[in-house]
Amino acid sequence: MPGNELPLPFTFSREQMIQFTHQYEGERFPDGRPKISDDLLERMKSVTCEQAWGILRNHGYHCQYQGKWVCTHDNPILVGRAVTCNFIPPRPDIADVVASQAETQGFAGRDKHWVMDKLVSDDVIVADLLDKQIGGGFIGDNLANMIHEKTGTGAVVWGGTRDLAGVLELETFVVFNRNWDPSTSGSYDRTMVVGYNGPIAIGRAAVMAGDVVLGLKEGVVFVPAHLAQEVVEQAELIQLKDKFGFERLKAGIYTGGQIDGAWEDDVTEDFFGWVRERIEDLPEAQQAFLKGQEWF
Repeated sequence: MPGNELPLPFTFSREQMIQFTHQYEGERFPDGRPKISDDLLERMKSVTCEQAWGILRNHGYHCQYQGKWVCTHDNPILVGRAVTCNFIPPRPDIADVVASQAETQGFAGRDKHWVMDKLVSDDVIVADLLDKQIGGGFIGDNLANMIHEKTGTGAVVWGGTRDLAGVLELETFVVFNRNWDPSTSGSYDRTMVVGYNGPIAIGRAAVMAGDVVLGLKEGVVFVPAHLAQEVVEQAELIQLKDKFGFERLKAGIYTGGQIDGAWEDDVTEDFFGWVRERIEDLPEAQQAFLKGQEWF
């Protein structure tokens, strides 16, 4: 590809991707996108939106959550690595350049297909469809099957999708979207892809390629890659504290005020001892984190 041509749709080079995700120090895909480990993704499935939100807020990330979705599942759990895709309203001069370079570079199908073709296992495509709920049609059952085959996860679409009956046949394919509508993407004014794997907005949330998508019943949290491990470890610690608190309250050892508020030193020390007694029953990764704490 000549040096003066941009990949289509417009995206970061590997160097730019690393620059924009420079706080992440782990493994990366060939294009530079952060590659959170499979183990960490699995552990993320036990994290709640509130836990993730609170930990991110403590780091100054206040715009990582979006609610107000419709979803394919009553109690969804969608976890994976974000592949972002952003649209703009159609503009002929830009569309002409995109179409011309796409033909030169051998891209086939619609612009959104170019992004979907790049998906791999445990990716979650996250599309800013401008909240276009009628005539959006980002995916239907055909594309849902393709995405499901490639990723095994699902999709997050800030806009409309179609073919609900067909999508529901994919029992493990989780879709968060704004609505279901039978109209196709060509039924009304069309949109056009202007970029992928760059920063996008999903409602009030800021999303970057490589974020960990955590989609649950109440909404979706987008966890920056460099904070994913901390979110998991701190959430697991919160879960232990909750279990400890429930046990001590049930036994009548502490009052609700002692457990629900800031802990006094004696409660904290009791919790530390409670963890030490149970450490060998915990998963190895969690054991390693806890044993690395000063108090252990």
